Order: sequence, then C-alpha cells, then structure tokens
Amino acid sequence: MTRTRILIADDHKMFAQGLIGLLEDEFELVGTVPDGQTLLEEAARLKPDVILVDISMPVLNGLDAVRKLGPNTGAKIVFLTMHADSRLLAEAFRCGGDAYVLKQSAGEELVFAIRQVIDGNKFISPAIATEGNQTASSQTAAKQRMNLTPRQREVLRLLSEGSTMKQIAQRLGISTRTAESYKYDMMSDLGVETTAELIQYAVKLGLT
Repeated sequence: MTRTRILIADDHKMFAQGLIGLLEDEFELVGTVPDGQTLLEEAARLKPDVILVDISMPVLNGLDAVRKLGPNTGAKIVFLTMHADSRLLAEAFRCGGDAYVLKQSAGEELVFAIRQVIDGNKFISPAIATEGNQTASSQTAAKQRMNLTPRQREVLRLLSEGSTMKQIAQRLGISTRTAESYKYDMMSDLGVETTAELIQYAVKLGLT
C-alpha cells in the first residue's frame, strides 16, 4: 500500500524533528524545509501529497508560500501554527489551506487532521473555536445550512474570507449595523460566541 508523502515546512529544527518521529510510522516523510521560498522549490521537486506548513517562517511566510503554490500544486495543505487567531484562520483557508492545527494540540490531532484532508475533508483544531469542546457533527452542520438564509450565508462567506463588517456592508450595499445584525443573529441561531466559531461553520458548510 502506497503511503501518503508529506513535506514539512518549519524553521524550528527540534519541532520538525519531533514531527518526523510522530509521523514516520504511518506516513512517508519526503523532506523538511526551513522557509517558504525553499518550500516552493522542494514542493515542485518532490510533489508531496500533503504539506505541513508553519505560518511564521523566514524569507517567505507560510501564507504567502501557499498562495504562490496555487491550486495546481496537487498537495493538501495543513497549516501547523501556534496562532489561535480567527483572522489568520480565515486567511489560511482563503489562500488554499485544508486544515488549521494548533501546535499546542496533541499529536493525535495532527494525525487525524492529515487523515481528514487526505479524505477530502477540512479540519480546524477544536480549541481555536470551541475552547476544547468538540465541533458540531456533520449532520448538525447540514441542518444549519438549511436554516441560514441566502443573505446570512453571503455574510458568513465574506466574513470567512477576512472581510471586516464595514467591508461586508459595502460589498452587499447595506449598512454596517445591518451587517452586524446578520452576524449576531447567526451567532445566536447557531449557539456560538466568537467570530472564530462562525468561520468554523463557514468551513464546515463549504462557504470558503
């Protein structure tokens, strides 16, 4: 059976070595790179199935590197970062990410995330949006898709792309207060408390 080929991009050598020890039994580790520019070169040469990429790297950061790789790279992108930040989360998916995993998560979570993206799914560390609670089931997400109005889905999509409420209002031709009303109505209906949780739902509902 062919093993999934993984390329690691992280400028912290000890952390990268720890990833190799964690993953090598199940996956084929084809290489490690210390910066975004080298990632571009090695991704083209090695053609990995999955790229684990840190956001904060020298020369070229992870987000910019993934943008330059573009959709034709063929590799699934797992952002592995210490930043539990909803705006970075949104930007990571907007530029082509398939998963967003916090470095402080358990190793088993990273392995699970890799399996998820290989299967064509998205993954976000539950801690970033739910403070340790499990994410909603796919059945619940499907039901919530039915409950959101077209305008709510549009606001949610733009929010997940990193737009501010003022920018969303201008884009949709409504007032900022009305845009915020859509946002808070969704938060109330979905039972969430943060923008990060809303973005998580956008990913689950395929709006990114």
